Amino acid sequence: MHDLSGSPAHGGNLTWAASLAGCSPFAILDFSASINPLGPPKSAIAAIHSALKALPHYPDPSYQTLRQAIAAEHNFADLGLDADWILPGNGCAELLTWAGRDLADLSATYLLTPAFGDYQRALNAFGATIVNCPLSLASPDLSLSPFFHRPVPAAGLLLNNPHNPSGCLFSVETIGQLLDHFKLVVIDEAFMDFLWPQQQQSLLGIIQDYPNVVILRSLTKFYSLPGLRLGFAVAHPDRLRQWQQWRDPWAVNVLAEAAAIAVLSDRPFQQQTWEWLEEARSQLFQGLAALPGLHPLPSTGNFLLVRSSYSVVSLQQQLLQQHQILIRDCHSFPELGDQYFRVAVRTHPDNQRLLHGLADIVSSYVL
Repeated sequence: MHDLSGSPAHGGNLTWAASLAGCSPFAILDFSASINPLGPPKSAIAAIHSALKALPHYPDPSYQTLRQAIAAEHNFADLGLDADWILPGNGCAELLTWAGRDLADLSATYLLTPAFGDYQRALNAFGATIVNCPLSLASPDLSLSPFFHRPVPAAGLLLNNPHNPSGCLFSVETIGQLLDHFKLVVIDEAFMDFLWPQQQQSLLGIIQDYPNVVILRSLTKFYSLPGLRLGFAVAHPDRLRQWQQWRDPWAVNVLAEAAAIAVLSDRPFQQQTWEWLEEARSQLFQGLAALPGLHPLPSTGNFLLVRSSYSVVSLQQQLLQQHQILIRDCHSFPELGDQYFRVAVRTHPDNQRLLHGLADIVSSYVL
């Protein structure tokens, strides 16, 4: 058996998977990275082609057009905000680094766990003191208030909504009760776009009242553009000006900028995604739940966390070698270990291929 202890901390590492499966990376069906399988949108491809002529020139360091497009898409004018509240970045990961630098200046950072592994990276890079707050996966819709019985005004809070890897969604009211309890609250909303607009629980609508709040958003997962690396932060302009001074002057390249401006107004692609996800997630959930020993958790995201009665290391290896399918193990989430795996929601044919592969392997365990 191959040693999977060195499995990647992030999903989507097809080179690593292909080395175990003995095939080309392009032959791997990737369920490990939660990326929209319907994209990239044609609008993004067209915009990239049009922007090729800009390659000999530096990007606009203020990213004024991009910030205005983000502000328009999220109705900043109606929220009493302007484009100065937006800082585009080289993916959420880059912006998380600067959030980690801010949080490290506080007495401690409270981290809801299991947590996206990059949070630890960003916090540890600046020597932050971390206080883990375990979320019970048995009741993922619980209030956050039991974790924070009293204000900790010298500390910070970092969490994501929808929560990764469980997929549970916290309400604005639930998180709002905590905003006055901390000196800095960083909310990662990287998967919020996958919810229908009327279902979203973003803090964008109240951030103007909280200069201690930072919201991180991704433009690559929903629009299937992770190779371009693009996200944005929403926070008080004073904080964002400080972040701008810390970082390199051109964080977003001209092709990513052009693609982002195009997709933000791509209403047909957005509608197609919301309609696809609702049906595909339900079908995949039911298919997984029907397999003996696999227990998917309800999710509002484009991914499902699955509790397994079998070793996930073994499942992952057999899926790769026998079916060229990659699932996300949860070893980067210390609380989950070898008992859970996460799968992206993909197209119906892809989801069926996963279910057939899992059924084939699980059947050998239960005979």
